[in-house]
Amino acid sequence: MSPWRMTRWERGDRPAGTDPGGSPGEQPMPPATRADEPTRRHEALVSVRLGPSAPGSHLVEYLRHEPCAVDAWWIAADVDAVVRLSADSMTVLHRAVADLRRRAGVEVAVANYILRALDLTTMADPRTAKDAPALVVPAA
Repeated sequence: MSPWRMTRWERGDRPAGTDPGGSPGEQPMPPATRADEPTRRHEALVSVRLGPSAPGSHLVEYLRHEPCAVDAWWIAADVDAVVRLSADSMTVLHRAVADLRRRAGVEVAVANYILRALDLTTMADPRTAKDAPALVVPAA
């Protein structure tokens, strides 16, 4: 089936006992990966503005059943909520964003795809940083 026509359950793990090919207690098999290739999760932060007739409870209920939804926050801004989505492939992640737009009563959904984390543990040396502002030493 085309990834653009996947249902929510095809994108993520099916709930226990709903897999048509296995027994109710059987765990799903993890996807096959090469031994030298690390598993990479693709993530997005989606800013959501609900439609005028869409209740917030509809969005919450949709996200509870969406396998790609990891976290969500109500925020005070020009949007109503921010949703964090995570998937094993970009295709599945794009599909989850599209479904959020179409099925959750969302009027506006702006996706910001996460590329990589910033390293905040080590202090950057300003002499070697390309984007660091120039140090101005006052004249004595």
